[in-house]
Amino acid sequence: MFQGVAGNIEHYMDLLSVRQKLVASNIANADTPGYRTQDIDFRAEFDREVAQSPHLLEPDGLTIKPDGNNVNLDRESRLLSENALRFAVASNLVRSQIRQIRSAIDEGKSA
Repeated sequence: MFQGVAGNIEHYMDLLSVRQKLVASNIANADTPGYRTQDIDFRAEFDREVAQSPHLLEPDGLTIKPDGNNVNLDRESRLLSENALRFAVASNLVRSQIRQIRSAIDEGKSA
């Protein structure tokens, strides 16, 4: 059971890491003429649960500046915060699972 949950959390955290890099890249290129924002379809990628690299996409509905760039710093900042929160939640889930396993091991030692 733990291995399945841990595997899902690991995959979730891997996707968060990929998304964090994409958002950071979007922010770094906010002033690069012609740069187009990249993202992943987080839910679809998690549902696929494959070991491949996530499929990158260009989000719809972003305003394209005269230089062709479509990075929206407000959106990217929100995504950074959202991603950090999700990563913290996933980390806490892993820690909780590890504590439960340690507790079971400790109980087994004293029995």
